[in-house]
Amino acid sequence: RRSPMDVCMCQGVLPAHADPRGELSAGQLLRWMDAAACLAAEKHAGVSCVTVSMDDLQFEEAARVGQIITIKAKVNRAFRTSMEVGIKVTVQDVLTNIEKTVSVAYATYVAKTVGAEKVELEPVKLLSSEDHLEHSLAIERRRIRLGYFQVFQNLMQESNKEDTSEEEDAVSTELTHVQSIELVLPPHANHHGNTFGGQIMAWMETVASISASRLCRSYPVLKSVNMFKFWGPSFVGDRLIFNAIVNNTFQNSVEVGVRVEAYDCEEWIKDQPRHINSAFLIFSAVNDKGELLPFPRVKP
Repeated sequence: RRSPMDVCMCQGVLPAHADPRGELSAGQLLRWMDAAACLAAEKHAGVSCVTVSMDDLQFEEAARVGQIITIKAKVNRAFRTSMEVGIKVTVQDVLTNIEKTVSVAYATYVAKTVGAEKVELEPVKLLSSEDHLEHSLAIERRRIRLGYFQVFQNLMQESNKEDTSEEEDAVSTELTHVQSIELVLPPHANHHGNTFGGQIMAWMETVASISASRLCRSYPVLKSVNMFKFWGPSFVGDRLIFNAIVNNTFQNSVEVGVRVEAYDCEEWIKDQPRHINSAFLIFSAVNDKGELLPFPRVKP
């Protein structure tokens, strides 16, 4: 049995990491979170690992330029071939020394094998009451993840009806459609050539933010993500197509759906995409006084 593999990363928030408001961009934070969690997974597995999903993301505080971000990642439970990694992000103001929680999330990783055989993971050694609690909860969170896709499919079938209601002054969601194309280069991938999950999530956040901004006169702030689920890998040389569109608005928040498809050179010519990721991102918007701004109603 191995002891829990803790990883702690500290990063100073520089202007290059910030959005136009001077706050740490959510995309950059997602890159750092994925990197820390992947390191924890690899310390436990003893081999390279790849991201399967990151879920239950809630962003509670914003980090600003000059502050210090601390990311702690720990393997909560190892299953036969996958493992859950808990991630906690805090921000510290160097002048006041006040520390606040930015986000807590859970990620799933699998070992990257060279051959056809999967790596059997060793169980995690539990050292504290907190370790025991997270170990017990991990099996329940795994059950929810495995059932998520079926629940989503059922919801899509039940709601697959055209909305004929017309609200006065409602904005067509087609105006919020944003498409982006990214070429996966070596800096975007690990030494096996697999695209970093954090990089894909960062690109998804960018295109979703642009989509949400079509409905407000401010910069949208990412508040939560239900799950980044990786349905398949992508590699150096792939073209990634990101499609984002607003699904609905809820007074002071908006949900944006993002779908990611990958093409290698041959698939690009034949127009045969591989669906590799989808997620639903919730944004809010604030004015200069920090007050929440309303979003207009939309029609699909």
